[in-house]
Amino acid sequence: MVQPRFLSRLTLLAATAGLLTSCTGTRLALPGVRQPEQPPISDAAPGPSLQPSSSVIVDAVEKAGPAVVRIDTVKRTVNPLGGIFGRGPAIQQQQGQGSGFITRSDGVLLTNAHVVEGASEVSVTLPDGRSFTGKVLGADPLTDVAVVKVVASKLPVATLGDSNKVRPGEWAIAIGNPLGLDNTVTAGIISAIQRTNAVGEGQRVPYIQTDAAVNPGNSGGPLINDRGQVIGINTAIRQAPGAGLSFAIPINTARQIAAQILERGYASHPYIGVRLQALTPQLAKEINATTNECRLPEVNGVVVVEVMDNSPAARGGLKPCDLIEKVGDKAVKNASEVQLAVDRGKVGEPLTITVQRNGTRQNLTVRPAELPREG
Repeated sequence: MVQPRFLSRLTLLAATAGLLTSCTGTRLALPGVRQPEQPPISDAAPGPSLQPSSSVIVDAVEKAGPAVVRIDTVKRTVNPLGGIFGRGPAIQQQQGQGSGFITRSDGVLLTNAHVVEGASEVSVTLPDGRSFTGKVLGADPLTDVAVVKVVASKLPVATLGDSNKVRPGEWAIAIGNPLGLDNTVTAGIISAIQRTNAVGEGQRVPYIQTDAAVNPGNSGGPLINDRGQVIGINTAIRQAPGAGLSFAIPINTARQIAAQILERGYASHPYIGVRLQALTPQLAKEINATTNECRLPEVNGVVVVEVMDNSPAARGGLKPCDLIEKVGDKAVKNASEVQLAVDRGKVGEPLTITVQRNGTRQNLTVRPAELPREG
């Protein structure tokens, strides 16, 4: 043990040297003792004091972010080998995760159909930490839109924008829970709109394309603009070495599907019952040279390959080899545009389809039927 007189002497010696050293090696200044100046690290003139900055992305995220949720799901499946020779449990559980966003303060939220598909349990967690049990009110696999309800009130809501006004080059901000990382924000631009061939031909969704980074777990989360308005639901990605693109369901499409689900529990899709083929001048030339059944103009377009028996198209007079030029008042150039134009019609109501048949233009009237639902 150090005696007090020795401690005082050590302190005096340290004062004579002009410093004390802490247990971490830091030099401690003593009162009245001048310390040597350290060499300057920089001789640049001091800059002006920083003012609070403003960012359109920060402002947009602050508006929409509180309404973006994490969705955790549990899917239970029967193991056919369960209990037999010890090959696993009879019931297997598969966990999944995605994103969503609240659109009504009483607990209605939107997400992707594939996020909640087959889920036995759905849990919804808000950014503030509150968690609720969710109930799937309905899901539409064709457009990949689902509606989930939680029992709550006065929840934060996301403002819905107008996806018809979206233009390439505008800001695109994605919020979600990619790879299990909650409340992640990524930003890019709108790369393209009306991408009907993003995930295959004949799609019913004119996707919004963006280069904002989207990963597994972002599915169902919102794509917002620089005003914090939701313009789409992130749903699909296309990756390649060194690059990646993502696609979102336009919010106007999602809004229509969600309204139908809230009203009746499912979405209704009109169909006419045809199989279509993209036509090119070269293909038309080959068809005209090899068969007498079709005489097609050597143009780019879409031609009827097959008409289903007893379908709306058959009853309306469509035939194989018809070149479809217009559906309603919309000119069409490919199968996806035909599909989208038919979708804009209504079940049971007359829809005019303009075709070119053997060099003659004809207007046919078709009454779309409701597309049969799976299950």
